[in-house]
Amino acid sequence: NAQADISSACLLYNAGTLMIKILLRIWGLFPHWLQTLASRILRPRFRMAVAALVFDEQGRILLFKHTYRRLAWGIPAGGLEHREQPKDAIVREFFEETGMTIEVVNLLLADSSPHFHHVSLVYLCEIVAGEFRESHEISEIQYFFVVFLPPMLFDEKDLIRAVHKDLF
Repeated sequence: NAQADISSACLLYNAGTLMIKILLRIWGLFPHWLQTLASRILRPRFRMAVAALVFDEQGRILLFKHTYRRLAWGIPAGGLEHREQPKDAIVREFFEETGMTIEVVNLLLADSSPHFHHVSLVYLCEIVAGEFRESHEISEIQYFFVVFLPPMLFDEKDLIRAVHKDLF
């Protein structure tokens, strides 16, 4: 009986994971304006986001390839859970999406978006443990030289370039 319960739980978990992957892929097919509109309607009026900038010894930036974005490459980021501390949120998000553990070095920037109802806290971080594992949100990670960034959101490109200029 215990073995059957475990098997049933595994099947439900795998079905749920597959469903999330499918829904995220469908979401990625929507045009950006529709994603933005849906996010504004479905999310709270004001949102708090966190992001991690991770540079290697060569000054390259670590980017994630998101499964649900039309412009797939972007910085590691996510939202805060209720009563969660911002530093804990970015460590949690990074781990959930990659299986890797980061350490927050310092807060780089607190920014209120002129286009959306949210504040982003951007942290300088470093990877301290783990190896990349694909998740339903992230299919790949890669370091890029700042002068050779892939197609991505302009706001993120501007942020990376400004921080890189200050740090290096």
